[in-house]
Amino acid sequence: MVQKIFILNGPNLNMLGKREPEIYGALTLDDIAENCRKEAQRLGVEIEFRQSNHEGDLVDWIQEAGQQNAQVLINPAAYTHSSIALLDAIRAAQVTVVEVHLSNIHAREAFRHKSFVSPVAKAVLCGFGAEGYLMGLRALAGFQKSSES
Repeated sequence: MVQKIFILNGPNLNMLGKREPEIYGALTLDDIAENCRKEAQRLGVEIEFRQSNHEGDLVDWIQEAGQQNAQVLINPAAYTHSSIALLDAIRAAQVTVVEVHLSNIHAREAFRHKSFVSPVAKAVLCGFGAEGYLMGLRALAGFQKSSES
C-alpha cells in the first residue's frame, strides 16, 4: 500500500511570493506544491496538497487524514499560535504530524514563539524556507519505513 501524506497549509499562505518575500521567500505556494509532488514521486509516496484560510477546513482535513491512516505535514501559519481546534483535531485523529514553518518563528515576534501544534507534533521544522517542506516529507516517509521494520 502506498503511503499517503496530507500537506496542509493555513491562512495567507496562498499569498506566498507576494507577501513579505524577505521573510517567506519568493516561491509561490504553487511552486512549493510542485516541488513537493516531485519529492513525493521520488520517495514513492502519495500526497494531498491543500490550503485554506479557514480553520474548520484544516480540522476537517486532519480528521480525513486520520480516517485514511495518512500522515500530516502542516504549516498552520497564524493558526499555529491560536488554534486549540487544530491541537484537538490532531489528538482526536491520532495522526503523525510534522509541523513546518518557512521562517524561524522563534526569531520573530514573541507571540509567534508559542505553538499549539508543536506539543502533538512528532517533529518541527522552521527557518529552512521552502526546503522545510521537502525535509518534512522525507522525515514522514522515514518515520513510516522505520515503523514497518
